[in-house]
Amino acid sequence: MARIAGVNLPTNKRVLIALQYIHGIGQAKAKEITEKLSIAPERRVQDLSDQEVLHIRETIDADYTVEGDLRRETAMNIKRLMDLACYRGLRHRKGLPVRGQRTHTNARTRKGKAKPIAGKKK
Repeated sequence: MARIAGVNLPTNKRVLIALQYIHGIGQAKAKEITEKLSIAPERRVQDLSDQEVLHIRETIDADYTVEGDLRRETAMNIKRLMDLACYRGLRHRKGLPVRGQRTHTNARTRKGKAKPIAGKKK
């Protein structure tokens, strides 16, 4: 089992798909990594040698921000907006949609479960 950036990659999946299990690596970056290291993307993780896994690990560590560092960076960016008290920061603070979506209806993912209001009827 290959362990890269603190994530166990599934052994029976193709390298291109398995790399996407790492937070911060999507289709484009996975393809870029496999091309850079000249690893056939259709090869399975179990077929990779220890040397190839090491090369992948070193490339990701050197060139990409992934997993904990990426999550920390994202959280710091949101915290910065909240500290500035700009519009986007206030929306984050209140738990409302940040990018201009309507909130009269919908927005349940951000707002949470609907709370009943006493005495409100049609």
